[in-house]
Amino acid sequence: MNTTNNALTEAVFYILLALVEPMHGYGIMQQTAALSKDRVRLSAGTLYGALASLLDKGWIEQLPEEGRKKDYRITQAGREVLEQELLRLAELLENGRNVLNNKKE
Repeated sequence: MNTTNNALTEAVFYILLALVEPMHGYGIMQQTAALSKDRVRLSAGTLYGALASLLDKGWIEQLPEEGRKKDYRITQAGREVLEQELLRLAELLENGRNVLNNKKE
């Protein structure tokens, strides 16, 4: 599986981050809002569309159903994608700081 060059949307980033612990859809929506300090608020349609895409990519998996709740969790492939995204974001931050700090001199 190719996990490089996968710039994630902010919503997908937070969904993957939330799914480090298994949870259901409403929990993902709450966790995403909490992690982003309410900046990223997912509608049900956005969330379930993203979950379907992440399942297709193999980045998350659905756990065996208990009742009506569907719980999901990140897979090893999803964790690798998330780690690559953190490296990409760190590089962006470093480059931005370097350029801006050099402009001050």
